[in-house]
Amino acid sequence: MIWILWALAIAYAAMTLLLWQTWLRIPRYVPTPLPDAPLPRLTVVIPVRNEATTLPHLLTDLNGQDYPHFEVIVADDASTDATADLARTYAQTARYPLSVLSLHDDPLVASPKKRAIAQSIAQATGQLIVTTDGDCRVGPHWLGLLARFQAETGAKLISGPVTFTTNRTVFGQLQTVEFASLIGAGAATMVLKNPTMCNGANLCYSKSVFEEVKGFAGIDQVASGDDELLMHKIAAKFPGSVRFLKHPDAIVETGPHASLKAFYQQRKRWAGKWRAYSSPFPTLLAVFVFLCNLTPVAALVGGLLGYFPAKAVLGIVVLKWVPEALFLGAVLLFLGKRKALCWIPLTQWLYPFYVVFFGLAAQRRGFVWKGRKLN
Repeated sequence: MIWILWALAIAYAAMTLLLWQTWLRIPRYVPTPLPDAPLPRLTVVIPVRNEATTLPHLLTDLNGQDYPHFEVIVADDASTDATADLARTYAQTARYPLSVLSLHDDPLVASPKKRAIAQSIAQATGQLIVTTDGDCRVGPHWLGLLARFQAETGAKLISGPVTFTTNRTVFGQLQTVEFASLIGAGAATMVLKNPTMCNGANLCYSKSVFEEVKGFAGIDQVASGDDELLMHKIAAKFPGSVRFLKHPDAIVETGPHASLKAFYQQRKRWAGKWRAYSSPFPTLLAVFVFLCNLTPVAALVGGLLGYFPAKAVLGIVVLKWVPEALFLGAVLLFLGKRKALCWIPLTQWLYPFYVVFFGLAAQRRGFVWKGRKLN
């Protein structure tokens, strides 16, 4: 048994070191002059439901963009608060074209967010679709960087960095560290030509490509996955076309969850996407990560029960912790979260139990999201 744990620990360390080195090799994007290349028009799609307290901040951020060629569609998914009214009022003074798409509640729709995005894209006038969430904040150079990066690289889909707004609570700091691992791993696997993860809070893709892969057809039965599952479809049809935009001014910020209950429902929703993966690689990687995070738990339990020597247990834990700390530290520094570095050790203690818990919880269908019970 101990040799199986050693093998998994060594394999995990090798994988994490590869992700760390790959992350470090991703160059920071430096825009170059493109005098003869007209930049594309963008359509920013914001699917919202009950975001009256946060949406105005995002709309104001968009008012300050230094890139003028864009429109915004707020897809209001049957909000029960003043979200739609606030968006319509803001449209009267916005410096950009802003329209509100009102959607009615339909219990037969398995994925309301995919419906909101797809219907918005159907009426979009931009060549590029940019998605974000109603509780996000963006900097003034965000859209310009996406447009320039796509024009220079020809990427079919661009994944941008996402992090949490500053939060001084322990729970908020732990979420910041954990989320950084997802962003960094997603970026590194894109460079390695096997994209696994991205985030719909900062995503950009061609409207024509969305139509060419038939949008969300085939994945619309899954409540989540408007980002990752779509990315997998595009990567399968256009190998090597998925890129990560590494630039600090392209970072999108969102708020961490304030309660364990909300965090649980979101992570259960995310964990349930694996059933719809068309490529075996993300599924195999998820299973591998699950087993590797189970390894230190098994080693510690075995050590406490006297089955494994203390040195073996320590070695397995070190093999997991040191490469993880290097990787997480590099991503957090890029995201501007230097103060979160000190929370890496506590996150590492908790993360194995977290992964095992949600890996098992995902086997049971159903969760609550935005006031709805979904599968």
